[in-house]
Amino acid sequence: MNDQPCPTKEQILDVLKTVQDPELNQDIVSLDFVKSVAVCDGRVRVDVELTTPACPMREVIRRDIETAVRDLDGVIQVDVDFSARVRSSLPEKCELPCVRNIVAVGAGKGGVGKSTLSVLLSIGLARAGARVGLLDADIYGPSIPKMLGIESARPGFENDKVLPVEVFGIKAMSMGLLIPPAQAVIWRGPMIHNAIRQFLEQVEWGELDYLIVDLPPGTGDVPLTLAQSIPLTGAAVVCTPQAVALADAVRAARMYETLGVPVLGMIENMSYFVAPDTGREYDLFGKGGAEIAARQLGVPFLGSIPINVAIRMACDDGTPDCLFADDPQGVGDAVTRVVEALAARISLRSALKLA
Repeated sequence: MNDQPCPTKEQILDVLKTVQDPELNQDIVSLDFVKSVAVCDGRVRVDVELTTPACPMREVIRRDIETAVRDLDGVIQVDVDFSARVRSSLPEKCELPCVRNIVAVGAGKGGVGKSTLSVLLSIGLARAGARVGLLDADIYGPSIPKMLGIESARPGFENDKVLPVEVFGIKAMSMGLLIPPAQAVIWRGPMIHNAIRQFLEQVEWGELDYLIVDLPPGTGDVPLTLAQSIPLTGAAVVCTPQAVALADAVRAARMYETLGVPVLGMIENMSYFVAPDTGREYDLFGKGGAEIAARQLGVPFLGSIPINVAIRMACDDGTPDCLFADDPQGVGDAVTRVVEALAARISLRSALKLA
């Protein structure tokens, strides 16, 4: 038994006001993160509700809570339990009222791994515990079904709505699920516009914390249609380290700014190669260019993903989830860091909306 008197809940809440969320720069009590406080015989339990299950600052917040509460007289143990509720960054009147955040993943040019990153970001968020949808908006070159291993799947229909295909804990929709694999889509701009509108309005996405939209490369019809059709939380821009790729990525970022879409950050893909036999790191295409470009644009740098044969094999085989389970040469860790950085930026957008 603890001979010293236990602190009251009010005293505990007072010291918790000294604990700041490092991303939102406010204390966790003012942010309404503290959902309950229980005290018994010197043992304190604090229930904290985060703004994303992929919170990169979870352990920092845990440590700060434990440090603050342990300083109170009579406390012998502190337990912190986390839950998460993703806030919406979108207007109340939105065509997708059950979707809290819509994130476009774009690139200034093809071949930089944008679709691969869209798949890995979606699976990473779902593995963290979020409800995630993935819309393949690359009408001309839909590669998402191949990467997810659902080429032979077909969406269902219910109450005049299309039901997305569920795989790896995410809901996926793509033109590739509606046409034969070898069939080309030969459409002009207005038809592309209508297809994107139908994917948004006629697919039964249900309750989603995040809808990830894989855009075609460049600055053409689809990004314009998407930005004009529905409010977006923001866009993540994918690029590789080469100078020509970075120049195109900067143009893509400028396009989003012109359309009024916030740039959530830049991701450098194929950033480095780790030799499996020696562990030595090689910068095949250079390294760090995306971080420099992000700094010049005044947008966040979300992280780097290595070039690794395991990524190619997993996406070719339709088994991208194995990259997280097996974590070949730190691939899973690298993707998780990018997922957490993106989730943090989305939470910040939501906080700005609610402020």
